[in-house]
Amino acid sequence: MPSALENLRVLDLTRLLPGPYCTMLLADFGAEVIKVEDTGPGDYARVGTPKWGEDSTFFHSLNRNKKSVCLDLKTEQGKEIFLNMAEKADVIVESFRPGVMDRLGVGYKVLKEKNSGLIYCSLTGYGQTGPYSTQPGHDLNYISYAGLLEFFGERNRKPTVPPVPIADIGGGALLATVGILMALFERNRSGNGQFVDISMMDGALSWLQLTLPDYLASNIEPKRGELPLSGRHAFYEVYETKDGRYLSVGAVEAKFWKEFCRVIERDDLIKQQYAPIQEQDRIKDEIQAVISTKTQQEWVEIFLGVEACVSPVNRLANLESDPQFIQREMIQTYHDTEAGEVKLIAPPIKLSETPGTIRELAPKSGQHTAEILAEMGYSIQRIDEWKNKGVIK
Repeated sequence: MPSALENLRVLDLTRLLPGPYCTMLLADFGAEVIKVEDTGPGDYARVGTPKWGEDSTFFHSLNRNKKSVCLDLKTEQGKEIFLNMAEKADVIVESFRPGVMDRLGVGYKVLKEKNSGLIYCSLTGYGQTGPYSTQPGHDLNYISYAGLLEFFGERNRKPTVPPVPIADIGGGALLATVGILMALFERNRSGNGQFVDISMMDGALSWLQLTLPDYLASNIEPKRGELPLSGRHAFYEVYETKDGRYLSVGAVEAKFWKEFCRVIERDDLIKQQYAPIQEQDRIKDEIQAVISTKTQQEWVEIFLGVEACVSPVNRLANLESDPQFIQREMIQTYHDTEAGEVKLIAPPIKLSETPGTIRELAPKSGQHTAEILAEMGYSIQRIDEWKNKGVIK
């Protein structure tokens, strides 16, 4: 079966989460992704437990379907090899701070001269320009600057740290993937590559579609816990069940709220869906008193087939048995000769004719260095010489 991105060659110089997530999506759909690591520890994500074989489960999840080449880009020979690799590549993805690749002598201007059709994506915290561009940072910093963190948490409490990296994936990895595919589409028209500048802070700011436009129009700053979809209203809230589990209620539309109130036998609350915020706390307490009378499973069965937007709050242990995830094959088992049975998160994009697939686990450090250099025309003697000198691994 053909793949959507067949014959696309990507050089991936990224580490940890955002960049590898982007290139994982490309690899899952058939791109040849060559992970370019240093000759030392390489991607820090390799370290950690639990492990499948030599590397962490986290590393395997993000780097499946890829190849690994280890180069010392600080040496002239390593730089020469990389430049020759870039000449035949379609895409380069890197996540160094601005200026690092230029100082190594392998920045976009140099690579563009060798390969005018190259798509060069730089995925950084703050982008290539601006006073923050060279600052270090992590997801929490990016969503802080973007104004997103301010709205996490309950009213009259401090902001709460989200449990998943929003800027890394939603503001960074996914937008980098989209940017790369847009640039490839444009290259089909013009034949020219281009520089894709992705800032995780910019991406996080773009998530404020329900909040920032209103502020820009009114200059009225909303308060934490009082946004329409932040737990302000009883119809969009989480309630605890008798057995210490939880139900999420997302009955935003009036028809869903009406059904929810009918099922919990509180028809009197139907007209109070948008009661003032002072009343919302009382309504929540009254709903909580009802939800506390039954277990999570009992409520799930009661709401089965009812259009009220009520769901169980799943734990990780529930995901493999959830019938929707089973039907969608979102957790797949890969059989590896060394690691045995390995369970991985499946590609979330479903294409009818060219679906994404998990073809192999992540590569060992430098697993494909000799193979790819030989394909480029380097002799076995030269490859062995560079290995002995530490230029490659």
